[in-house]
Amino acid sequence: MTWQVPYFDLRLGDEEKQAVMEVLDSNWLTAGPRTEQFEKDFAGALDIEATSAIAVTNCTAALHLAVVALGIGPDDEVICPSLTFVATANAIRYAGATPVFADICSTSDWTIDPDDIERKITPRTRAIIVVHYGGYACNMDRVMEIAERHGLKVIEDAAHALVSEWYGRKLGTIGDAGCFSFFSNKNMTTGEGGMIVTPHPEVADRMRVMRSHGMTKSSYDRFKSHVFGYDVTELGFNFRIDEIRSSLGIVQLKALPEKNILRKKVIARYRKLLQEHVPDVTSPFGDHPGKSAYHVFPVLLPKDGPGRDSVMKSMEADGIQTSIHYHPIHLFQAFEGYSANVPITADIAPRIVSLPLYPHLPDEAAASVIKALKTGLNIKNRN
Repeated sequence: MTWQVPYFDLRLGDEEKQAVMEVLDSNWLTAGPRTEQFEKDFAGALDIEATSAIAVTNCTAALHLAVVALGIGPDDEVICPSLTFVATANAIRYAGATPVFADICSTSDWTIDPDDIERKITPRTRAIIVVHYGGYACNMDRVMEIAERHGLKVIEDAAHALVSEWYGRKLGTIGDAGCFSFFSNKNMTTGEGGMIVTPHPEVADRMRVMRSHGMTKSSYDRFKSHVFGYDVTELGFNFRIDEIRSSLGIVQLKALPEKNILRKKVIARYRKLLQEHVPDVTSPFGDHPGKSAYHVFPVLLPKDGPGRDSVMKSMEADGIQTSIHYHPIHLFQAFEGYSANVPITADIAPRIVSLPLYPHLPDEAAASVIKALKTGLNIKNRN
């Protein structure tokens, strides 16, 4: 169907098209000079060393590589939220480790609760994966203090948090590794794509080797130097990004700060409309500390109202596309048997609806979204 207001609206311009054509004309498509430039530019946007960023195929690969490169494996436990995309927990299981689900802070702060992290630490715990939900920072001061005290690694799932900050520090740069997504609906996109950053040079070196089959020389290195020999030093993966996606990333990264500002304005408009027209519907992170990337705008339906499915179907009938962030991981069939005492997550999860959000969403479209939401909730018009 044709949506009156789609959930997201990707727009690529002439600069992206030109960048892709230059790659095609170069006759070098796999990871090469544009990938190196993308890594350098991304590191610059995060105010970190250029060698600290490693481009990969997607954020799932980034999470997987981060877990393995930090030495996490079978018999280890990793604490993470259940209210996140399944890739967060999948990455733990890929390494043979066990995800242990922690609750969120509150109905207004959907990031992982540091107190619950501490409650769920056992002798087998090796790491914490925090998720900066929607681009809003977890309490990284508390998380890092807990991790240091217990000797744990910290991985930041910053898929939503491109250039978000926690009191002046870019998210993804605070822990032992940060993982970013450039999927098609993210604040900047390469279609598919991801990036890992780490402050540890030896970990960065290992990640570069592991992303390309464990080989000591990449294809581009061999092409440049005419050296054909290489070693395979450990079990690796095929997690290389390609030049087409890297060229898109270089262009998209330039526009990211301005797009984040525009997203912030759309959310401010939504919050005002909610308060005026459907005050029983709340939204999290209203006074959250730090600087967000404003990736998604979820709302929480009232407990005594219609069910989420009926509201979303009503909004669909009005041409409004919505989504859900997220179905809790511990409820999926593939995660049966993984215990999860997460009462706040359980309370809010059936009532979450994510509203359309993109930088150029017009005021009148935002008004149409809230009108459709109000209709779906069967709330009578208020003057």
